[in-house]
Amino acid sequence: MAKDQAPTCPSCGSQKIWKDGIRYTNNGDLQRYICRECGRRFSETSTYLQPNRHDYNRFRPSSNRQVCVALAEGSKNLAEVEPRIQKQAAGATTRTQIKGKLIEYAWWMKKEGFAESTITRRTRLLKLLSKRGAILWDPESVKHTIANQETWSNTTKEHAVVSYTSFLKMHERTWKKPKYNRVRKLPFIPTEKEVDQLIASCNKKTAAFLQLLKETGMRRGEAWSLKWTDLDHENRTVRITPEKGSNPRMLRISNKLIAMLKFLPQDRPNPFTGTLKHFARSYRRQRKRAAHKLQNQRLRQITFHTFRHWKATMEYHRTKDILHVQQLLGHKSIQNTMLYTQLVNFEDDRFTCRTAGTVDEAKELIEAGFEHVTHMEGVELFRKPK
Repeated sequence: MAKDQAPTCPSCGSQKIWKDGIRYTNNGDLQRYICRECGRRFSETSTYLQPNRHDYNRFRPSSNRQVCVALAEGSKNLAEVEPRIQKQAAGATTRTQIKGKLIEYAWWMKKEGFAESTITRRTRLLKLLSKRGAILWDPESVKHTIANQETWSNTTKEHAVVSYTSFLKMHERTWKKPKYNRVRKLPFIPTEKEVDQLIASCNKKTAAFLQLLKETGMRRGEAWSLKWTDLDHENRTVRITPEKGSNPRMLRISNKLIAMLKFLPQDRPNPFTGTLKHFARSYRRQRKRAAHKLQNQRLRQITFHTFRHWKATMEYHRTKDILHVQQLLGHKSIQNTMLYTQLVNFEDDRFTCRTAGTVDEAKELIEAGFEHVTHMEGVELFRKPK
């Protein structure tokens, strides 16, 4: 192309133009030429500047209308965003206030001498109510939210009412409490075979913890706070520091449990370290695997507290002494212990029978859990459930 015949670049005025074939833009415009100086593409009749291939973010002069539309839409979006930002900021402030109130409530209970487990449960319930729409400083709102929890049992709702009542007490306020009648159900009692299968399926730390619960019937918090100094290997006893207002007690344990505990690291004051929350999560995973492996879904119903129910039930069946069971569990009221007199019907159970001809033999059988039945032909007869 001759230099005098070439069109002039509408951007830089250069006549160093190449003919680059026919190109169509997204808008349908035709482009024939490309400038060798600035790289712009254009046609002879072009009335706008096509963006440089090295600068795609620059606007064309003919795009003013689109820019104005974009700015108008941006202004509209900004007008919509600002109230939303203000609303989010208000919500964040409310959440911060609620968090501060719950921290204040937890510290108030701490000063009043409540147990850590009680503090945790009550603050968690109030936090859950707040997330589900309750306004903690409005009793009617809290009452409405509790009533709408269809998946909650009456026991959980009663706990929520007690928690909110103490929260109002901290602020020297009262409310008209709703009444929820607690429905007390008989706990699930597994067989001893199922308990032993579950213990055998867990790792050594979890197995030792479960074996301790099985032999002593202590609460999980009591077992978790156990110290090495509470164990007497010589006399095979364990000293239990009570929680929830129970009585302190000292119980005998087996050589098997002592051996299992010795496998745990002893470089710390407690056999069981870490947090009970994470340990419980690990236990649930192991329990699920055991239930799948053994094809027994009943194992998934065995919680830490199930071992306490199982121990109390077996002890009452063996001794028929409710006062002995009360002392074992550390109950201050015998009404709580009476539950275990009606849990399981053992009428069809089979027994293992043993005889003893000397005092030492009888002593060994009694220590092994056998119950004296009668005296016949110069020997003593003992029995124990299988």
